[in-house]
Amino acid sequence: MIRRPPIPPPIVEQPSQISRIPVLDRAAVGQPVTRRGISLFPVYLPGNRLPDIATGTDAGLQIEELPNSAVPHLRIGNPTKKPIFLPEGVQLIGGLQDRAPNISVLVAPESELDLPVSCLERGRWGSRTGFRHGDAFAPRRTRRTKNAQVSLAVQRNGSRRSDQARVWHTIDQELKDRRIVAPTSAIRAVEESLRYDAGRVRVVDELLEKGPLPEQCGIAVTHGWRVVAVDIFGDRSLLSAHWQGLVRSYLSERPTADGRPSPTRTLGLINRLNLVSATQNPGLGMGVEMHVTDRLMTAQALVLGDSLVHASALMPIR
Repeated sequence: MIRRPPIPPPIVEQPSQISRIPVLDRAAVGQPVTRRGISLFPVYLPGNRLPDIATGTDAGLQIEELPNSAVPHLRIGNPTKKPIFLPEGVQLIGGLQDRAPNISVLVAPESELDLPVSCLERGRWGSRTGFRHGDAFAPRRTRRTKNAQVSLAVQRNGSRRSDQARVWHTIDQELKDRRIVAPTSAIRAVEESLRYDAGRVRVVDELLEKGPLPEQCGIAVTHGWRVVAVDIFGDRSLLSAHWQGLVRSYLSERPTADGRPSPTRTLGLINRLNLVSATQNPGLGMGVEMHVTDRLMTAQALVLGDSLVHASALMPIR
C-alpha cells in the first residue's frame, strides 16, 4: 500500500532561505578523457555519506499521468522499502507527452507525490503505455532553459514550474540547429538521429563500456578550455545508473571552443558552485532543494542532511 505523505504548508507562504550547497568544497577532479573535442573530467566527493538509495530504470519507481491529465505534473510512486532518486534532466518517454522533471527528487519509501515536469514535445497529446527513461538526458540547452525558469519561479513565489513556452522554443531551436525534422517536435529526436553517426556511436560505446572510475561520483564537461557543465552525484552508484544518459547527452554536442582542457579551471567552476549563494526550499520529497542562477551558470542541488544527493550546473550555449 502506497501512502501519501502529509501535505506540507504551501511553500509560497514560506520565505526562501539563502544558503550554500554543502560538501562541494571537498570535490576533486582527475584527468579527463577527451573525445571529438569534448572532455569528461571525473569528479570525486570524498566523505559524502548517503543512506542506501535506489535510482535508474530498475529502481521500481512508478510514473503515471494524473487522473485529470495535465502537462505540468506527473504522479510518481515508490512502493519499495528504500528511497528512490529521480534526477532532473532525465527524459521520461511515453504517456500523453514526453516530460522531464523540473527538479531532482528523492521519493520516500512507500509514498507517492505529484512531480512538476516540463513537456519535451508538443505535437502529440496521445497515450502511450507507461513511461520509460530515455536513452539520453535532455540536451544541455533544454535543461538550462528549464532550470533557469524553475529557479526564478522558486525565488518569486515558491513554485517549481518552468516556462513551458520557453522550453518549447528552446527545443525548436535545438532541432533547427541540428537540422532535425521531428514530427512531434520531440527533443528525443536528437538522440535518435545521432545513432546514424558512426564515429559518435563508437565513442559512446567505448565510454559506456568503461563506465565511471572507482570512487568517481560525477563528471565535469569541457569544450576545449571552456567548462560547459557539471553533474555531481552523492556516490558512484547513483552516477553509474545515469552514466549512459549523461554520456549520450553530452557527446551529442558540437564543441564550442578549442584549446587544452584545464583541471584547475574545471575545479574552479565547482568551487564557484560551492561559494555562490543558493535559494533554499524544502524538497518535494526527502531533503532540501537549492537553486542558483547567476551570469555564469544555472544550477540545482538536492541535499539530504549534510550530504549531497545531486548537483548540476549548466553554462550558457556559446
